[in-house]
Amino acid sequence: MLRRLSLRDVAIVAALEVELGPGFTVLTGETGAGKSILIDALQLALGSRADATIVREGAARAEVTAEFDTPAALRGWLDEAGFGAPDDGDDTLLLRRSIDAQGRSRAWINGGAATLAQLREVAESLVDIHGQHAWQSLTRAAAVRALLDEQAGADTRELLGRWQAWRAADRALADARQAQGTLERDRERLAWQIAEVDRLAPAEGEWEPLNAEHQRLAHGQALLDGARAALDAVSEADDSADVLATRAIDALDEVVRYDAELAPVLEVLRSAQAQLEDAARTLAGYLGRKEPDPQRLAELDERLGAWVSLARRHRRPPAELPALLAGWKAELAALDAAADLAALERAEAAAAQAWRAEAERIGRLRRRAAPALSQAVTQAMQPLGMAGGRFEVAVEPAAEPQPHGLEHVEFRVAGHAGSTPRPLAKVASGGELSRLALAIAVTAAQAEGAALPTLIFDEIDSGVGGTVGDAVGRLMKQLGGHAQVLAVTHLAQVAACADHHYVVAKRLQDGATLSDIHAVDGESRVAEVARMLGGEKLSGMVHAQTLLQGPRSERGPRVRNP
Repeated sequence: MLRRLSLRDVAIVAALEVELGPGFTVLTGETGAGKSILIDALQLALGSRADATIVREGAARAEVTAEFDTPAALRGWLDEAGFGAPDDGDDTLLLRRSIDAQGRSRAWINGGAATLAQLREVAESLVDIHGQHAWQSLTRAAAVRALLDEQAGADTRELLGRWQAWRAADRALADARQAQGTLERDRERLAWQIAEVDRLAPAEGEWEPLNAEHQRLAHGQALLDGARAALDAVSEADDSADVLATRAIDALDEVVRYDAELAPVLEVLRSAQAQLEDAARTLAGYLGRKEPDPQRLAELDERLGAWVSLARRHRRPPAELPALLAGWKAELAALDAAADLAALERAEAAAAQAWRAEAERIGRLRRRAAPALSQAVTQAMQPLGMAGGRFEVAVEPAAEPQPHGLEHVEFRVAGHAGSTPRPLAKVASGGELSRLALAIAVTAAQAEGAALPTLIFDEIDSGVGGTVGDAVGRLMKQLGGHAQVLAVTHLAQVAACADHHYVVAKRLQDGATLSDIHAVDGESRVAEVARMLGGEKLSGMVHAQTLLQGPRSERGPRVRNP
């Protein structure tokens, strides 16, 4: 349920806060007073698109806050998304939206920054809004089908996924049939290329070590000569570094006791001599292991030549040959699969069967729900100026399979007793369509498990009057027993049926037009209903009092205009 709605600097509203209760609530007022601004502002808090024009002239930003009771179905989602209820156990769900004068928007859920997509996802469990042109959707096939699916409890997401899988399998089969000649030529080319490179069998990461080993073997004699010369200079020549270091150590060792300043130098020389000895052992070991290997060098020459030749032929760096080979093999496997028409035909048939099975399941749900929906809407039509009329949900086989199933769904209506139901868009007037939209909305809201916590009707009774207006008011009053209902209306008959009544009015302040809202009751409500009837003369007041002699909710509304 919507508990509270707060607006600041939205359109012609400077600051406004209204608290809402359960049951049926109406908003009334002169045309242009700003009644629909409240609905528009609520839709902003629920994630609808907005731009800078919503910001009141001269203000830096517009802000809307909507406070709801948290539906049980949303608690898990809120916790998972990081918007869980406070630790104090408060069951409040707070949605907030801000739009600045440059059109930049920010949103919050329970104080945490949120995206508009998250606001819209939350809104699906909170509010259902029916505008004054809601009847237009009754003429669109997709909207008609979606309404029946909702009543039937038919989730068509799996059906759409299977349709897409079937279409993909069908395209793959068609492409393979059309490209058989090209596929075979491409397959032969790839097979020849793969065989050529496979003879080399280049391994991933082989090129660099192979090249390094070739460099060592190609310069093997030079490496041995250099190592021998270094060993001689380090330790084996008469005047080697090791001999000279020994002489220096002996010279200092004789005199260091006379001056301690020479002790560090002596330690450095001894450390250097130890390192020279290590170098000499390493060089000796290197000379003992490294012998020229002409046969290995020849093998490396041949393999490196093959690498370079293949790389040059295919215009790739040698190091990329393993990846090139792997890519060709993957491409060949794909071509083999595409060329396997029998496998593709089996895959297409399986995908078609999977889709058809789901489509038939959805179709059974639709056909089962259609009579019940037809009967319920027919009953709701009777008091709405269509006595004797009949509503029919026609579910007929489609000419060919469609993403949404095997059926074509159409709303048909007979406006009078004895007439045959015909397609709604062809026989219903605008006024009848509007009343039908109301009948369908009421029926859908009262269906078991279908009602949302809050239902909003924004001038859906436009074009309705007289006794039909009385029926509309009674329907909304009845609906208020199942859910919170908020209606923007110009009909006195509808307003008189409400549990709570608010009046939206314009006023001038410092040369600017502002919109305010206040609750009415008692004499002030009688005066408002009389105004809606056409005036506040005695006859109008008496008529208004007569209309208001219905049961009223004991809880009165509260409103604040900060």
